[in-house]
Amino acid sequence: MTATTSTHTPPASLHDPVIGWFEQHARDLPWRRPEAGAWGVMVSEFMLQQTPVNRVLPVYEQWLARWPRPADLAADAPGEAVRAWGRLGYPRRALRLHGAAQAITERHGGDVPSEHGQLLALPGIGEYTAAAVASFAYGQRHAVLDTNVRRVFARAASGIQYPPNATTAAERKLARALLPEEEERAAHWAAATMELGALVCTAKNEDCTRCPISGQCAWRLAGKPAHQGPARRGQTYAGTDRQVRGRLLSVLRESVVPVPQSALDAVWEEPVQRARALDGLVADGLVEPLANGRYRLPLT
Repeated sequence: MTATTSTHTPPASLHDPVIGWFEQHARDLPWRRPEAGAWGVMVSEFMLQQTPVNRVLPVYEQWLARWPRPADLAADAPGEAVRAWGRLGYPRRALRLHGAAQAITERHGGDVPSEHGQLLALPGIGEYTAAAVASFAYGQRHAVLDTNVRRVFARAASGIQYPPNATTAAERKLARALLPEEEERAAHWAAATMELGALVCTAKNEDCTRCPISGQCAWRLAGKPAHQGPARRGQTYAGTDRQVRGRLLSVLRESVVPVPQSALDAVWEEPVQRARALDGLVADGLVEPLANGRYRLPLT
């Protein structure tokens, strides 16, 4: 992927149509409302990683009703965060969000910091999440590169169907080159390109007839050449350790008291895989083993 934009797509010519499209077609999502605040934005960013909006919405609403501020979550046991995470998947995100809430409470008086560097210093916060919170919650100018944005930029500016499997330095340079100069406009651009990738410029069955920049899209203008890079990673679930971990955690989430080994053994027949999955949950801090052969969600 090249770090420069196509001759068909000067940055300024993309801003108005994409932001204008977003103003007309953006979904009314709770974390986009002013009352969500920075904490609501942060919670949504943790939950939306690798998880679709329709699955996040009910859990997000319940989470904010129970823990409306970081200090509320920080005061509760980390295992309660894992329990409330439900079936969103990748439950280590719940522990990371709990750790971030504790750090926000201890270091920042319970308010999500606005400075990018302070956000990045929080446990469980990477470059993407720090940029997203700074941009969406505080209206700052940052390149926010999630999967949807990367795909839009790959097609519109670089003329390829899909971005690389992992974010590259060239992609980051391109994203910075495409950013509007004015902070508020840059924040709108970040949200707009994300929404465009989620609703129109999708991974499969993209709808170019609805795209506000189809006339400038380098990939479409090149005849939509097929993907030439490494095979795109598919996500499997059935029969994997992830599935076993999910079933083990489900037993623990549904019990308010520690559960015996026999209750966990019942969820998966294959003993070696089951033991490996349980050991992984313990190593990740998602499950706490007790001396009497019972297990629970972590209290500390």
